[in-house]
Amino acid sequence: MRKDDLMRTEVYDIEGMSCAACSSAVERVTRKLEGVESSDVNLTTNKMTITYDETKVTPEMIMGKVEKAGFGACPLAEEKDVKAQEEENWGKQEQQRDTMKRRLIVAICFAVPLLYISMGHMLPFELPLPHFLHMEANPFNYALAQLVLTVPVLIAGRKFYLVGLRALFKGNPNMDSLVAIGTGSAFIYSLCMTVTIPVNPMNAHHLYYESAAVVVTLVMLGKYMESRSKGKTSEAIRKLMELAPDTAILYEDGTEREVETASVRVGQHVLIKPGSRIPLDGIVAGGSSSVDESMLTGESIPVEKQEGDTLIGGSMNYNGAMEMEVTHTGGDTTLSKIIKMIEDAQGKKAPISKLADKVAGYFVPTVMGIALVAALLWWLFGGKELSFVLTIFVAVLVIACPCALGLATPTAIMVGTGLGASHGILIKSGEALETAHKIDTVVFDKTGTITEGKPKVTDIVVLDQTETSDGLLKLAAGCEQMSEHPLGQAIVLKAREQGLELVMPEKFESVTGAGIIASMGTSQVAVGNERLVEQMKVSMGDPVREQAHQMANQGKTPMYLMVDGILKGIICVADTIKETSVEAVDQLKSLGITVCMLTGDNQKTADYIGKQAHIDTVIAEVLPEDKANVVESLQKQGKTVMMVGDGINDAPALVSADVGTAIGSGSDIALESGDIVLMKSDLRDVYKAVKLSRLTIRNIKQNLFWAFFYNSLGIPVAAGVLYLFGGPLLNPMFAGFAMSLSSVCVVSNALRLKTVKL
Repeated sequence: MRKDDLMRTEVYDIEGMSCAACSSAVERVTRKLEGVESSDVNLTTNKMTITYDETKVTPEMIMGKVEKAGFGACPLAEEKDVKAQEEENWGKQEQQRDTMKRRLIVAICFAVPLLYISMGHMLPFELPLPHFLHMEANPFNYALAQLVLTVPVLIAGRKFYLVGLRALFKGNPNMDSLVAIGTGSAFIYSLCMTVTIPVNPMNAHHLYYESAAVVVTLVMLGKYMESRSKGKTSEAIRKLMELAPDTAILYEDGTEREVETASVRVGQHVLIKPGSRIPLDGIVAGGSSSVDESMLTGESIPVEKQEGDTLIGGSMNYNGAMEMEVTHTGGDTTLSKIIKMIEDAQGKKAPISKLADKVAGYFVPTVMGIALVAALLWWLFGGKELSFVLTIFVAVLVIACPCALGLATPTAIMVGTGLGASHGILIKSGEALETAHKIDTVVFDKTGTITEGKPKVTDIVVLDQTETSDGLLKLAAGCEQMSEHPLGQAIVLKAREQGLELVMPEKFESVTGAGIIASMGTSQVAVGNERLVEQMKVSMGDPVREQAHQMANQGKTPMYLMVDGILKGIICVADTIKETSVEAVDQLKSLGITVCMLTGDNQKTADYIGKQAHIDTVIAEVLPEDKANVVESLQKQGKTVMMVGDGINDAPALVSADVGTAIGSGSDIALESGDIVLMKSDLRDVYKAVKLSRLTIRNIKQNLFWAFFYNSLGIPVAAGVLYLFGGPLLNPMFAGFAMSLSSVCVVSNALRLKTVKL
């Protein structure tokens, strides 16, 4: 038996993760199991994909290891329908977000009056406070009121303590551990001070309830915002699933029968009616029609389908009826593969570990060790009383409270994302804003991104000297008024833009896959492609054919206009480059970024468009399912890649890229899959997004410097180093002030971003 036959891949739901340190811990403990080939944890979906040798590892061993690390693990039910599974996951996420929102509201409601009572007397103008709560007149009531207001906040944020302390005790400290230790120490110290106020009223000056409550509230706010952005992936997958209809019309022995799409098998025949979505992948067994595949391929011009042509499930049928033989069902369809690619790409996309998370594993035990060692040294060798020792211990923990450290990144990101939003740049996560500053390669999709995404008339070639371009356009547009085909509508739109008065045809016939034939007065007018010219046996000389082929190589679609069997002219329709595309590409190049264009078009058309748009590298003839592979190949070359696109076919590439940027006018799925959305659909905003990221990252680094500076300076002082040499002992009250000062510096520095011009 081959080794591969013994390997099993399973997916587990992981509970209790809150940051990158958590997912790393789960990966680390499971990879240590002998027989485990790979273990990857997706923090976004809270799922672990693990491949192991069945002869050496069991599911019980895997779950046991994860539980020992402080998390929960449960195998994902294989027999569940994918759609049902996603619905269930979505419901759980919504429920969790609702719970987080309720707890956040509770925390805010109690933290605001707590700040009023505790900090009101420190302002230049003292805020009014009832006499029985005044610090000097009734210190115990003053402390008790703060205690009563703090407890509900800590209860609302109890997850930090449950998860953070558990992770700490399991040897995997994370950001929650940092919050739990810092705020818990401030609370416990304040509680001790409160108890001793009847004996020593001056202890009312040594309360840090507001520090504990406000830090917990701010971190809860950040966690809630993070949970909202994590839900976008499920939305993208759900919308992809909605493209495929739940039912199909089975066509057997000349009879039609509506059945569930899931029950259709390979080889069966399905009837595709006009205006309906194609349920599964297959080939045309009868009939013909125009099919809009733009939601899957990104190409705006409908594709003509005839017998033997391939049909993609989820695409929209236009005006013709077709009989289709099913070739792929279930997970084998193109749509299902795109969904799978998005899920896989997210599994491979490692979440960015913020600096605070990275140092959490060292910072927490180090600070606790310093506090403990300092306290013991003063107790054992300094001959100090327990109150002095406790002051040393708590002062170290309080000054190391992660308030500034916790605020350093989110405040800059909040200001940065707000600045982006004011410029129409929607940044959906702090991770995207952080990563964008390292971008050295931008990959643009062509259709709807670099180009308009809608067909427009570009050329009118007059072949009969007795005609004019306006006359040909008026004649063609008059006939095309009866057509719903996008190419025909482009001709009508052009005529109306030029103010031409159009006459309705007396008779109209649509020739599927070829064009239209209409009667205008005594003349028969035909507008269509080369196939229609051949069907009507209209002569077309080699020079005209060569001219038409040259225009086709430039990405233009020639539409031939014939009157009474004589070729009168050619009207070319194409997807034109956006006005801002060239400027956007040049701006990115000025930042030292390499610009690529990715398209399913043929190489000649792609090269022509690429040259016009000043693109560095053109990658053409790429199938929808291969776009993500192109992005991944660039990443393997050491590139940090931003993908910019607008179609469903771009979704896997958007997720695979280090930063996915979606065009606001694009499909909903692209919008959900992208990390950054350009609401104005202006490619110049890609440059602004990268510039904004670089400014924000610089601000974050400055903030982290101040946060670490105060900790580095304050911890030795709090441990009694200055006191040892005859200097002052850092009172926890001043430790709290220093901590607050570092927070003020961090927030003030972040607010400077608002003045920046992009």
